[in-house]
Amino acid sequence: MAKKSITEDAQDVMRAAVLIELGARIQVLESEVNLSRDRMIRLYQEVKGVSPPKGMLPFSVDWFMTWSPNIHASLFYNIYLFLKDLAGCTRFEALTKGYKLYLEHCERHSSYVMLSFTRAWTLVRFFDAGILQLTRCCSCTGKFVTRKQDSAHGAVCGSCQPPSRAGKSAKAVPRITEDEAVEECTVAESVAGEESSSTLSSSAGMLPEQCEASCGQAA
Repeated sequence: MAKKSITEDAQDVMRAAVLIELGARIQVLESEVNLSRDRMIRLYQEVKGVSPPKGMLPFSVDWFMTWSPNIHASLFYNIYLFLKDLAGCTRFEALTKGYKLYLEHCERHSSYVMLSFTRAWTLVRFFDAGILQLTRCCSCTGKFVTRKQDSAHGAVCGSCQPPSRAGKSAKAVPRITEDEAVEECTVAESVAGEESSSTLSSSAGMLPEQCEASCGQAA
């Protein structure tokens, strides 16, 4: 096995630090950077000040199909695709910058941050594996996340067709925690009150300006 250069090692450390700051779990780091597990744990403790959380990663596709998570997942993945396919970003840049733009969007609209970085990373993996797809809404024409086998004919997104009890539950906390990201329970009902009122079509209209600004700052 070829020995990794000091420059490559430093780049892996910096990439791992960026992922940790965004909330990535150790399992995510193992897939994205070439560092030993011991070094990743030490780096996590140095960046976060605590030991990395234990437990399995979220793995259910069904979570992304519920109302509120689907809106957030659709928003993030549209940003990710714009950065990757149109803005010329690498996969890693599109993933990290796209998630930062998602956080900025939620903060600007005072919306609950439902999608943790680990879930956003899992969402991209589901798309790469051909499990999920983007389907165009026949009402607002925005693209939203659906299963690969779902019919695209007459599909309507959650923003255009919310459930009957949307907005009737208790007020949600402003930010999701890492422990909440691990749980595989459906949280749509507990956070529906803080869901953003903007539709996918209005959000999609803001993406080019946001993404260009982010790429310009990074350059």
